Amino acid sequence: MDIVTMDDLQQFKTDFLQQMKDIIGQNKESQTKQWLRSSEVRKMLKISPGTLQNLRINGTLPFRKIGGIMYYSKSEMDKIMEGK
Repeated sequence: MDIVTMDDLQQFKTDFLQQMKDIIGQNKESQTKQWLRSSEVRKMLKISPGTLQNLRINGTLPFRKIGGIMYYSKSEMDKIMEGK
């Protein structure tokens, strides 16, 4: 028979919380966004709204319009960023 002390419980709590934080952190990394909004793209590329519109018009930046909001593929944005 083992005796559990308060120190043992405290250590268990600390270990348990650390493991939960690690698991939650891994889930956040794997759940990256697949689609970005216009404001996110402008910040990423450091461009104005007009420049973003020109990129859409000339076909440089593929997008989808859903309910009046423009969405851009994260994978396409990564390709464009690598090309710079």
